[in-house]
Amino acid sequence: MTRITSRAVNAKAQAKAKSKVTERRADAKRSVERILTATIELLSRSPEASMSDVAKAAGVGRVTLYSHFANREILVEAALVRAIADGEEQLAHLDLTGDPRKDLRTLIVSSWKLLAQAGAVLEAAQAALPPGRVQRLHAEPEKRVLNLIRRGQDAGVFRTDLPDRWLASVLHHLLHGAATDAHDGRLKEKDIAHLVSETVLAAYTPRP
Repeated sequence: MTRITSRAVNAKAQAKAKSKVTERRADAKRSVERILTATIELLSRSPEASMSDVAKAAGVGRVTLYSHFANREILVEAALVRAIADGEEQLAHLDLTGDPRKDLRTLIVSSWKLLAQAGAVLEAAQAALPPGRVQRLHAEPEKRVLNLIRRGQDAGVFRTDLPDRWLASVLHHLLHGAATDAHDGRLKEKDIAHLVSETVLAAYTPRP
């Protein structure tokens, strides 16, 4: 009887310990999510945002922040990976195989905010990470925009007198600027997709 009771007590203790471990892991995961979300939002406004700024915005202590991300370089890289993953998740279903002009508008309308955030985090990453690492992380999202631009150039609806990468940069800079203006109250978010689409399409249109 004593052995059975002892086994029952041990099993209960083990179950309780396992539950605590699971709870701690869940808490840690929630902390990481808050930290990365805060980092992306802060870097979208200020590429120089510090670890202290992130901890304050995420509502966590510096000890918690540093327990997950040992330094700013690691944090910025994680934020860039997260921003790119969010963008890829939303953009993966888009059909960008039709009229390049319509597809460009679709891309901007459906994902301007994600593209702007990813671009802002990329800017911070370029200052914090080795160039090769940034290029590898950003290669896939950049390819989507470049392929669309190149299709438009091949079809004669986008200008070819300027490099495709420059045209892609124009789009990213406009998105970042529009997002900054919206945050500062100089622009309404509901107007961004239209304004950026019209501006970019005008800039991409071949010269007479």
